[in-house]
Amino acid sequence: MRKDRPLLSIVCWTLLSLATLFPIYWLFVISVKPAVDLFTTPSVFLDTIYWKNYVNVLNNPTLQRYMINSIIISSGNAVLVTLLAFMACYALSRYDLPGKENIFFWTITNRMAPAAVFLLPFFLLFTQVFTIGDWKLYDTRIGMILLYCTFNLPFAIWTLRPTIDGIPKELDEAAAIDGATTWQVVSKVIFPLARPGLAVTLILTWVFAWNEFLLAATLTSFNARTITTGLSEYVTSTGTEWGTMASIAIITLIPALVIFSVVQRHIVAGLTFGAVKE
Repeated sequence: MRKDRPLLSIVCWTLLSLATLFPIYWLFVISVKPAVDLFTTPSVFLDTIYWKNYVNVLNNPTLQRYMINSIIISSGNAVLVTLLAFMACYALSRYDLPGKENIFFWTITNRMAPAAVFLLPFFLLFTQVFTIGDWKLYDTRIGMILLYCTFNLPFAIWTLRPTIDGIPKELDEAAAIDGATTWQVVSKVIFPLARPGLAVTLILTWVFAWNEFLLAATLTSFNARTITTGLSEYVTSTGTEWGTMASIAIITLIPALVIFSVVQRHIVAGLTFGAVKE
């Protein structure tokens, strides 16, 4: 029985991997087929590859703008949220703040409410409250970056806090005895040791901002519209352009896959950092 367990484990993980990757493969098959073939010869096998869907998407100036917006908004939000979460976790970990556990729990509760609950309040804030002359937060990149902080910052604090708590306070004290200031302790001691956790927080926050649809579809119209909301433009009263939508979906997967492959080592280290204490 013990000899069969590795083989059984390999078979189970292989089947699970195939079941997970099959929707992506099927999406790729749809993206490289003409519209006529999708309804006449639906098959999971590739007979011919039709690249025109990708050519049309990559040569579309509107979709190019949406892609640039997604990159700027996701990257800006991820960097801002990670820095704010790092400072918040350092304060919660190193200072004896009154009721800091209640503050931490209250922060997490902000992530529990569905995004649809905030649609109307945010719409009013973006279009009527935060206005300077003709400038509004509505349909702006900075507005979307700040908006996503509402939902990603609580998650980032929850993800990063175990990493900061896992760094011994004695290192802070030793650096302070050597004459280091608080800023030097944070930048020279805490920050380098927290890199795995920061990498995890940065990547997961980036992915959440990249994939978000509901808020972006409501609070943007053209200037700050993201690539995920651009998919809805191909669902019209005259029909749905499945090939184009599938090709856009495949293109949006590529940046996330590249980033995950590059920082995979840091992600694994960050998820396990501080999990075991002596």
